[in-house]
Amino acid sequence: MKFGKRLKQHVQETLPGWRDMYLNYKDLKKLVRLISSSLEYGKSEAEFVYLLNNEIEKFNVFFMEQEEDFIIRHKELQQRIKRVNESEQSSEGEYEEEMAKIRKDMVDFHGEMVLLVNYSNINYTGMAKILKKYDKQTGGLLRLPFIQKVLEQPFFTTELISKLIKECETTMDVLFPTVVVTEEMNDAMIMMAGEGIFRNTVAALVTMKEMRKGSSTQSHFSLPALNLPDSEIIRAFQLKSPIPII
Repeated sequence: MKFGKRLKQHVQETLPGWRDMYLNYKDLKKLVRLISSSLEYGKSEAEFVYLLNNEIEKFNVFFMEQEEDFIIRHKELQQRIKRVNESEQSSEGEYEEEMAKIRKDMVDFHGEMVLLVNYSNINYTGMAKILKKYDKQTGGLLRLPFIQKVLEQPFFTTELISKLIKECETTMDVLFPTVVVTEEMNDAMIMMAGEGIFRNTVAALVTMKEMRKGSSTQSHFSLPALNLPDSEIIRAFQLKSPIPII
């Protein structure tokens, strides 16, 4: 299955509020086809670049909004944990109930952050592929300078989100026994029946692993390889249509 079809399927399976925020690969592909047969090459290329810049602006606005929200939610979760641990009036039952709520919220929060990193990876990959297609079909030389521009964009800069993900994982490791979290995830797999943030998160991890796996055809435009643990949970939720880099 080609990238465009796999992207479409991924978008359909992601969070509803995120679906319009991905690269409009289909329309860009149509425009490349028109440009390759157009007599007004300069004008057509300007339109193509204009649309690419609009897409980048869309990515940046969405990514930064999500990033700001995650920073706030991270602080709120830390404050909730501190209040519960410092409270002297709560009974053991009340403490366990509140910590269970925090654990669930942290799993959801972690999942959404993973989805945002995946969002960055997919849109970068789409940009690289459509630019490669443009240069190949038109004889243009847009790919290199435009990718260099993309690498400097906020939506591609995932260091802060990656740091928050690691901090979230560290907090869960400290506060919640691994066996408890694993049991909850197994229960979630049954209860959600393939729906919800948990499935989306695991699907995103699998997609990123496929997109960033080592390849003999990799170039300096490719994302670096990503090594993830081959857990039973990830294998249980592997999609039939990961998005590869070709």
